[in-house]
Amino acid sequence: MASPNPTDKGPTEWNEGRHGVGPWEGEWPTDSRFDPQFLEHGDTRNVVDQYRYWSMEAIRADLDQRRHPFHVAIENFENDMNIGTVVRTANAFLAEAVHIVGRRRWNRRGAMVTDRYQHIIHHDTVADLMAWAAERDLAVIAIDNTPGSVPLETADIPRNCVLLFGQEGPGVTPEAQESALMTCSIAQFGSTRSINAGVAAGIAMHTWVRQHANLDDAW
Repeated sequence: MASPNPTDKGPTEWNEGRHGVGPWEGEWPTDSRFDPQFLEHGDTRNVVDQYRYWSMEAIRADLDQRRHPFHVAIENFENDMNIGTVVRTANAFLAEAVHIVGRRRWNRRGAMVTDRYQHIIHHDTVADLMAWAAERDLAVIAIDNTPGSVPLETADIPRNCVLLFGQEGPGVTPEAQESALMTCSIAQFGSTRSINAGVAAGIAMHTWVRQHANLDDAW
């Protein structure tokens, strides 16, 4: 059953300028995906219009039917604050899961609540991540500007893979690069030695999308 278009039912801006939709106007839909609380009070979550008024569980279930077969991993030995940005971007590009290597604590503010809709898996060590990927025949692609790396702009990224990023500053550890199928670099033309880890993750994920995703499925 197709979801009614919520923008035809309520205002797109309400409640002192907050973006979202107000309470449902007219007869409530009977579709079980809709959450009575949102229908009654409105929905100001940061979700696309397709998911307005849906429950969080219904949104996750729908996303799980459409997820792309790539994963994203980031080494987190110093509680990297970029993880929130990586999670939000992984949600936007519909990654299968985000893997965090190292400490379990990380700053969730940057995720903008998207961590509720994204599968997140923790691994204690890089070796644990590599073993997990090998068991599932997932190629690990490290992203780092190091000698001998393959330009991401010309690399063929496997469809089923894990894109691995290092923490801000040190980058991907030697152990991770040794275990990866290959290390890809992102072309830079300015004076800075490196770019933000969250930005690098977005560039790499979009590279995967350009090579493998069906753009007709985009919102």
